[in-house]
Amino acid sequence: MKPTILIIEDDPDNARSVNEAADDAGFEVIAAARGLDGVARFRERAPDLVLSDLVLPDIDGLEVLKRVRAMDPEVPVIIMTAYGSVESGVRAMRDGAYDYITKPLDLDDIQSKLRRAGEASRLRRKVGELSKSVNERYSSAAIIAESPAMQTVIAQIAALADTMATVLVTGESGTGKELVARALHTDSKRAQGPFIAVNCGAFVESLLESELFGHEKGAFTGASTLHKGAFERADGGTLFLDEIGDAPLPVQVKLLRALEEREIHRVGGREVIRVNVRLVSATNKNLDAMVADGTFREDLLYRLNVVALRVPPLRGRKEDIRKMTDRFIAKACADHGKTVTAVRPDFYAVLEDYDWPGNVRQLRNIVESAVLLSADGILCASALVLPGTVRSRAGELSVPDGMTLEQIECAVLDARLRQNAGNRTLTADQLGLSRRTIQRKIKEYRLPF
Repeated sequence: MKPTILIIEDDPDNARSVNEAADDAGFEVIAAARGLDGVARFRERAPDLVLSDLVLPDIDGLEVLKRVRAMDPEVPVIIMTAYGSVESGVRAMRDGAYDYITKPLDLDDIQSKLRRAGEASRLRRKVGELSKSVNERYSSAAIIAESPAMQTVIAQIAALADTMATVLVTGESGTGKELVARALHTDSKRAQGPFIAVNCGAFVESLLESELFGHEKGAFTGASTLHKGAFERADGGTLFLDEIGDAPLPVQVKLLRALEEREIHRVGGREVIRVNVRLVSATNKNLDAMVADGTFREDLLYRLNVVALRVPPLRGRKEDIRKMTDRFIAKACADHGKTVTAVRPDFYAVLEDYDWPGNVRQLRNIVESAVLLSADGILCASALVLPGTVRSRAGELSVPDGMTLEQIECAVLDARLRQNAGNRTLTADQLGLSRRTIQRKIKEYRLPF
């Protein structure tokens, strides 16, 4: 599809030449001979680029520029001006014009500038689309909240987003705590700044300190270059510390200082680095109990828990399951090239009746597995085997004679791994076990995965 250009020129000869040059450069031309007509055409067609003469019969090109930018500040506007009025072109650029062209017209120069402006327009629109998709994906409006419990969470996000309050998000594993943290960022005035997430449970103490605060070149063995930590990278935006309860005590001390002083030191460095960061943390642990047994600093907890926001477990928001299921089905189809032609009511009924110990993460994995294993594109209850819901035809658990508990466990694990094409993480979620346990049992039972 050709990019569109609005050309506003009252001189017929110049208009003909410029229109032909734009057509040769690959543009679809929208023409107008008066400034007000051009503004009206812009409102109707929203072209990718505007080329306007400075002197027009009614309003001048600078007024056209002003009115176009009021409707769309991102669209490039090029002003044509007489050779002796270069200062007018410079003024136009100060007022926001992309470029200017002097008369008499050089058609090669026009085509070159139109192509550059057209590419700039394309890139700006692409960035705008990406920003919009990010906002649509991560804002609170994207969170499914049919249930009263989640509507409360959405209301809290709306109240907190535009503040600098330090927020502690709590909830069971898999409830979507990071999604809430991202919504707090995306709905805030800091949305144009970075969102940096660090899982405090994914690093040993020395590496977590470096990940958070950075290190200088030569600070320790292997530190071959300067590394900016998460606090520096999140400057002007939001830093999300997931699994904050797993942060070792020495790191907690440095975190407290960073929060109180709004400054950090890189590992191995002396320079004081000021940081402007909004902190959101999350945990599935009882931090008050950890304070009581000495594994979490009470003063840090006070700093983190300025405002507490609890995400309910999935079993407490059953009204959201159907819409979430539809979203996960659509995503699984898009990710894997699958087609689902029908979803039977009993498929939803089984999902809504389950207690979901693994919460939203488990629901997503179960639905994705059902989509992948559906041979006919129809999802029904028989496609679902949920942990703790093994059923026989009589509605009771049926155990083959002569099998030991160990043999049953081996058979279940082998069957589930085969069903999941060897995916250990998915199998772990479905069976309610850790991935490490799955790996250990595969070795223990010598399964071929």
